[in-house]
Amino acid sequence: MSNNKTPSHLAIGIDLGGTRIKGVLLDLSTGKILQKNITPTDDGENSNWKVVVAQTVQHLKAMTTEPIRGIGLAAPGLPTVDNTAIACMPGRLQGLEGLRWADYLGEPVRVLNDAHAALMAEARLGAAKTATNVAMLTLGTGVGGGLLINGQLYQGFFQMAGHLGHISVDADNENTDVTQMPGSLEDAIGNVTVSRRSYGRYQTTYELVDGYRKGEPIATLVWLKSIHRLAVALASIANAFSPELIILGGGITQANDALFDPLQTYIDLFEWRPAEKKQPSAKRILKIGPVPSEPQLSGMIKDQQIPESVFSDDLLTSPLRPVLYAHQKKY
Repeated sequence: MSNNKTPSHLAIGIDLGGTRIKGVLLDLSTGKILQKNITPTDDGENSNWKVVVAQTVQHLKAMTTEPIRGIGLAAPGLPTVDNTAIACMPGRLQGLEGLRWADYLGEPVRVLNDAHAALMAEARLGAAKTATNVAMLTLGTGVGGGLLINGQLYQGFFQMAGHLGHISVDADNENTDVTQMPGSLEDAIGNVTVSRRSYGRYQTTYELVDGYRKGEPIATLVWLKSIHRLAVALASIANAFSPELIILGGGITQANDALFDPLQTYIDLFEWRPAEKKQPSAKRILKIGPVPSEPQLSGMIKDQQIPESVFSDDLLTSPLRPVLYAHQKKY
């Protein structure tokens, strides 16, 4: 009689963010999320976020009597080559760098950059299922990114590739981000810089967008400047990589029309559109749309899949037209 056992189809996904720690129990065979748990990160001097991650794992394991196959942990920063820890994450989540998660949690753990995980989730089960060359940006506390090239996640030397939030959109800016890049995209639109960008008037992107919707002059100035720089970055990414698809995710995309309407206006100004790229049926059409923000297991799982029809070519009038996918979540 064979002693081989069928591998468990259950796994745990953890998304360690600057604002919240999100955990899920999921079915690997279907991609369905069975249980969720969300806890504030409290990334401060006395933060106990590591303990919260461990408690989240134990809570989710208690939700089933079946064994867990493993844990996928998505976190900001550069993972080690063997994807067992985050090797570099300056300035945030003190204690994250070098933490071997398998040793800490007592379970097999695969660690991936959070934006890379989101990209692979979309490539496997979401908006990019039929694409082979894709760029993704996650707009939230900071700005993350990832590149899918010829159907494979491109991580590059020292796992640094795809960090699109650290490209410069204002080289003369005196403010530098955590990578020492002056005038980075993250600095231009990330939630972490809202207070400075708005002269202390607003503390979060939610407050800033609310002020923009109310027609407040400072909010309008700051928000539209941020979107202008995002559009320049997207058009530059399109020129550099020529992807079939650009996906925007993260909490800031929940601004919906306040983000995507002016973004479309700027994209119409800056995007390079050769004659063959102007037709909606062109294979190189780039589509932008907010995607659900849920944790994933090593970038493979997304419980809310965007319908194929949302991204169909007949909805597009230009290669970079934003296609809205409405959600109820706050950013």
